[in-house]
Amino acid sequence: MPNIEKKQVVVSEIKEKLQDAVSLILVNSRGLTVEQDTQLRKKLRQANVFYKVYKNTMVKLAIKDTQFESLSDYLDGPTTVAISYDEPTFAANIINKEMKDIDNLEFKAGVIESTLYDAASMIAIANIPPRNELLSKLLGSFKSPMASFARVINAIAEKKSA
Repeated sequence: MPNIEKKQVVVSEIKEKLQDAVSLILVNSRGLTVEQDTQLRKKLRQANVFYKVYKNTMVKLAIKDTQFESLSDYLDGPTTVAISYDEPTFAANIINKEMKDIDNLEFKAGVIESTLYDAASMIAIANIPPRNELLSKLLGSFKSPMASFARVINAIAEKKSA
């Protein structure tokens, strides 16, 4: 198979992976040990996040004319891509947790729901709890005032009937 055909296969593979993606994060993972990389991949796989090293030129070709095209400027040096399919912040959250234990792991940039974020912004996003947790906190905050209101109304009703 000629070299150009091999490159087209890789570009097609990346494009296919990006079809249903809700976020794409670029990571510098140079210097990770095999054990560290294996643990990180396992955690990401469990969260339905695709994680793989590709050549920058292949990624640039694949993201052209997509919501992730703005990442082209960050594709220099060794780059690993993390593609999330379910929750947009899962990959960032997992990578951020691992960065605390792995010195060589760092964000380059990311696109989450069509918005470009630099490395510092990615760290801030990674600290945001997952959507389900945020929704449960919101519902809990709604429930508390309503329960208090119901107790007050009940107390007034009991006082009037007594």
